[in-house]
Amino acid sequence: MEKLQSGLVIEFYSNSCLVRTVNEDIKCLAIKNIVVGDIVNLELVQDSKETRGIIISKEPRTSFLQKREGIKSKAVAANISHVGILVTPEPSTSSEFIDKWLVTASSSNIVPFIINNKTDLDQSPDYKQKLQIYKDLDIKIINLSAKNNTNTEELKEYLRAKCVVFVGNSGAGKSTLTTKLTGKHIKTNMLSNNQGVHTTSISTLYELDNQTKIIDSPGVRDLPISGLSSNEIIRGFAEIYLSSKDCKFSDCNHVVNEGCKVLSKLLDGEINESRYNNFIKFRDGDVDG
Repeated sequence: MEKLQSGLVIEFYSNSCLVRTVNEDIKCLAIKNIVVGDIVNLELVQDSKETRGIIISKEPRTSFLQKREGIKSKAVAANISHVGILVTPEPSTSSEFIDKWLVTASSSNIVPFIINNKTDLDQSPDYKQKLQIYKDLDIKIINLSAKNNTNTEELKEYLRAKCVVFVGNSGAGKSTLTTKLTGKHIKTNMLSNNQGVHTTSISTLYELDNQTKIIDSPGVRDLPISGLSSNEIIRGFAEIYLSSKDCKFSDCNHVVNEGCKVLSKLLDGEINESRYNNFIKFRDGDVDG
């Protein structure tokens, strides 16, 4: 057995983790700032009972999700290629939640897409119009019912050889969907309003037969955007960012300035009103989280 090996962090606890190497899964002591999804280098330590490892370094990340509070930041998952935003008619998903995750994905170098879950329920005209906003922005939308296992094959094919995190409000079906895709039962407690909450604080990476990786981490459930810069926020609203380049003044605030191309396109209906309102709200810090 080689003394030094590399592997993928597939589970993370408070100060230790499980690393999947070519030969086996090895329990390791973690160095600072290791998260699920990291590629690490470890040194093997053989004791009388089992092989254990000590992580000595990690490889550069292609992407990572992080919690930011002021100047402080903490990674919660690494090397993610896609984030699936679960949108449901019940409980109703707000455009603010969707836009928050589009901004987060943009600032994290991750590709966002939307999962229209619970297609077995009635979808109101307002709900369909909400989805249309993002379809018009060329954001990938997959329609399915995780509960009834309807159209999950399209999702599996889309996720082939990708690493994904699912996000959604409580009751959106994240655990049900993860269970359907992985075959692993994700434990939740049901609240009085029929919404589910995870019962575990362990971050886990699941590997599917089609080379798909699914990261389920409690740290991803509610990432604040308060630590993002105004430039990072506007880049998360691609259509607004592109329009802002044609504003008359480089320091245009896109609210009252003369020659503002963003306001011009808003009035013409080329920029959606809810998208614009969320952009201003996020940029000016008028949002929780």
